[in-house]
Amino acid sequence: MRNKICKELNNTDIGKLVNLCGWVDRRRDHGGVIFIDLRDHSGFLQITINPDDGADLFKQAETLRNETVIMVSGIINERPKDSINKNLSTGELELKVKDLQILNQIKKNLPFPVSIHDYENTKEELRLKYRYLDLRRGKLLENLKTRHKIIKVAREFLDNFGFTEVETPLLTKSTPEGARDFLVPARLSNGEFFALPQSPQLFKQLLMVGGLDKYYQIAKCFRDEDLRADRQPEFTQLDIEMSFISEKEIISFNESLIKKIWKEVLNINFDNAFPRMSWQEAMDNYGTDRPDTRYQMLLKDLGEVLGDIGFNIFTKAIKSGGFIKSITVKGGNESISNVRIKPGGDIFQVAQDAGAGGLAFIRVKGDELETIGAIKNNLNDKHIADILRITEAKDGDLILLGAGDKQIVNQSLDRVRQYIANDLNLIDTSKWNFLWVTDFPMFERNEEENRYEALHHPFCSPKNINSKNPENLKKEIENSIANAYDLVLNGLELGGGSLRIHEANLQREVLKTVGLTDKEIDEKFGFLIEALEMGAPPHGGIAFGLDRITMLIIGADSIRETIAFPKNQQAKCLLTNAPSNVSELQLKELDIEITIDE
Repeated sequence: MRNKICKELNNTDIGKLVNLCGWVDRRRDHGGVIFIDLRDHSGFLQITINPDDGADLFKQAETLRNETVIMVSGIINERPKDSINKNLSTGELELKVKDLQILNQIKKNLPFPVSIHDYENTKEELRLKYRYLDLRRGKLLENLKTRHKIIKVAREFLDNFGFTEVETPLLTKSTPEGARDFLVPARLSNGEFFALPQSPQLFKQLLMVGGLDKYYQIAKCFRDEDLRADRQPEFTQLDIEMSFISEKEIISFNESLIKKIWKEVLNINFDNAFPRMSWQEAMDNYGTDRPDTRYQMLLKDLGEVLGDIGFNIFTKAIKSGGFIKSITVKGGNESISNVRIKPGGDIFQVAQDAGAGGLAFIRVKGDELETIGAIKNNLNDKHIADILRITEAKDGDLILLGAGDKQIVNQSLDRVRQYIANDLNLIDTSKWNFLWVTDFPMFERNEEENRYEALHHPFCSPKNINSKNPENLKKEIENSIANAYDLVLNGLELGGGSLRIHEANLQREVLKTVGLTDKEIDEKFGFLIEALEMGAPPHGGIAFGLDRITMLIIGADSIRETIAFPKNQQAKCLLTNAPSNVSELQLKELDIEITIDE
């Protein structure tokens, strides 16, 4: 039907007969000549239809509406000098039409303008509902092509190093891995359910037990979680696992992979090794384990200085085992008003939304500290000197303080730090600040349930536990460090992994530590324990979020811009109206009855 696409056309095609197919992007009538911007998946070309070329052809062209699908044949000509469009690769060319066929006439009014010339800020609900029209605009198609290139580079890189791509099951067993499972009723096993995998974690470990040595997969994963801009109920991982490998080797190899992707897709070289930071250092200085290092405003601990000045909120925080921390906003006296950091202000609200009770502040004016309330009245010269030394604050700077539970203080000041950095344009968006975060704690305390939880997952191997004597795990539980590592880019986690536990007795002890009984371990993970007892090699790996990598490379704000048919923030597909009700017959076959709790 066609012998060229728009993008391929250039000056060497002038005078040639060309067949093209595509959509009418825009039609313009100028003094008896009809100009049509023809759009295909690759780009645009102006085509012209003159009444002298035939009355029937011209009459047919007059009926064309935007988004009509057409096929045209004609001769490529040079455009007149005064009508050259420098914004298009084909802007110096036009097609003088000899034949036009309408392949599909548009029959309904469009819910929003598709033409690039009429592009507007369409509501996302409409973009998702009519995703095929949104794709036609071209930007999303380019995003998908970039995603394809990223995957292609990764596949070639891994293939060159002897990796084997293996698909693992999508219908599997429900196992506690941190998020809710999507459950699938099994008709042939009455009353029982499959689960969609949160990750291929256990299967890739079993592949290592099976001797595969080097595995990867472009893996679909499913988690029934509350959504946000960089999260979907179904997402895609580049999943990697290797046997007989050290943490240092895994980090080095995967760093080379990421550098290769950035080189091939963006033509950006990274000559130096990515910096590394321990989890504890990240939490101390940034309040988060995925810090954005493109700007400062580091968290500083003022507990020893302010904990005993007699200010009740500070005293209570320290006595209860909490923290007093601060961030310093350079020049903040001028850029941030009191209204914004007092109750009702936007910055104060950011802290409260992150769980904090409030936000205290100190303004530095010369060698003096100006604050509101009881803080200033309780500060002596030594306190003032220590505050200025620790916070590195100077004349004109603003010090913001949080006090209370360490997790809430870290979380709230991290959010405030990010908010202010964006608000004051402190972020150099040209930077690609990669960072390896290592030495994660094995466990974190769930105070509500009075038990420990695995910070990553319960298959990470510990660094400081003697696996020959897993009883040590009970004694050193709060200080256990995992052989785990995350790769962070500009404040977002690109991927994470660990060395795995490869000995059955240690794996059983870790599962007991997170609250499972021996019976529950055998029911949920018996197949894994049994496999580890049959000669499992030391192994480890990593999983990268392909959606998130693509989002960052194309400069989008949401992973929905990297996925052909994403769900909305309520986990619904507006295009197909899923999830939806099913017939009574289907439910009867599954022996499922739906009841509504009034």
